[in-house]
Amino acid sequence: MKEEDIRKRDVLNRYLQLVTEDASHFYGDRGKFEKVQCPACEGRDLSQRFEKIGFAYVQCNACDTLFVSPRPTHQDLMKIYRDSPSTKFWVEEFFLPMVEVRREKIFKPRAELIAERFPEVKTGRLADIGAGFGLFLEEMKKIWPVSDVVAIEPSNAMAEICRSKNIVTIESALEDVSPKERFDLMTAFELLEHLHDPFTFVRKVKNLLAPGGYLCLTTLNGLGFDIQLFWERSKSVFPPHHLNFLNPHSMKILMERNDFEIVETATPGQLDWDIVEGAFRHERLDPGRFFRTLSRYGTDEAKRELQQWIRSNNFSSHMRVIAKKK
Repeated sequence: MKEEDIRKRDVLNRYLQLVTEDASHFYGDRGKFEKVQCPACEGRDLSQRFEKIGFAYVQCNACDTLFVSPRPTHQDLMKIYRDSPSTKFWVEEFFLPMVEVRREKIFKPRAELIAERFPEVKTGRLADIGAGFGLFLEEMKKIWPVSDVVAIEPSNAMAEICRSKNIVTIESALEDVSPKERFDLMTAFELLEHLHDPFTFVRKVKNLLAPGGYLCLTTLNGLGFDIQLFWERSKSVFPPHHLNFLNPHSMKILMERNDFEIVETATPGQLDWDIVEGAFRHERLDPGRFFRTLSRYGTDEAKRELQQWIRSNNFSSHMRVIAKKK
């Protein structure tokens, strides 16, 4: 799989430009921002790292989590998701034109993985947090036709789309879901990096899970290859959407603070090399002498082997975590 298979470079760049404009419009008064401590370990020993479009990124000296502080409140963060030109563009121009490609390359394999890893949930209850268009749950229903799958989706428009696909839908932010609900497995894909308060989010998941239930999430790894190479120039680093960059070490801390046992931490990303080489060749972002040399003289096999090493050693920027409620 290549980056261009799932997101076109020019469309992504236009989206990021709109995000920049929306950030200026919605968050012009930075005096309302809240200072936060490390979202993983609650550490207060922080180092300033860089600023991007007016948002300050700091790094925890205890667990290396990279995050935005100060940051908008939860309520203010929701404004840009509910009603902004960038969100409308993301839906209409970024996601929908690629929806079937992304179904085949992302959502279908994701559903197959969940079915393989959690066969006991076939007769249990699964909730996808931030279900969006419901693609993942559609694929789950194909594999588990009699399973009880639920979408948790705060957007009215997205919730209606899920319902139109006969998916049971709770139209709510996770934090507002009734404590009477119970699930055997909860999933959250590419969500943690967006949250104002990851600790509260994980604690709420724990309270909604049945004893011995599982959380499976994917998020960005702040120690990942392309983020480390490009740092503030990385397109994965774009506030106010991506606020939290945990890593395998700090994710374990966050989960254990919430009485979860880590079952697996992996970085199964496939695009790290391709993302960096694409930025180098097409956008003149310089990743350094070694990378320039490898890009020019390295064989396709050498590049594939490097990507496999990145994946296997937890240095991909795409991180997956499976945790079990104690």
